[in-house]
Amino acid sequence: MPRAVTLIRSASLSDVAEYAYAATAPAESRLIFLAGACPLNDDGSTAAIGDVAGQAARAVENMRTALTDSGASLHDVISTRVLVASHRREDLVTAWEVVRDAFGDHDVPSTLMGVTVLGYDGQLVEIEAIAAVLDS
Repeated sequence: MPRAVTLIRSASLSDVAEYAYAATAPAESRLIFLAGACPLNDDGSTAAIGDVAGQAARAVENMRTALTDSGASLHDVISTRVLVASHRREDLVTAWEVVRDAFGDHDVPSTLMGVTVLGYDGQLVEIEAIAAVLDS
């Protein structure tokens, strides 16, 4: 199945970043804008209270579900924004490692941000994403 997303590497920028610097999708692709994927359990409670990695994993799982329900997968994601409610760089890195590992070699452009607070009680991680698919 052909993919709509093309990741763009830049030889002019640092190769230290663990993601592509840009991505494109053709005009005929259908864009999917996901709400922030939160680390919520099926009953609406916050998963993995106090555990950044556990919350990142649950947020990725919920993002996968939203993508599947939209006719897409992680390989159709064109960009992400990972929000971590912490002032500690280590917490941001922990969340990033979970997200990066979930995407594997489809290392989409991404922004990692420390924020003051997120919407649910005990929530530490949220992942926003945009995907692009070619419908047959």
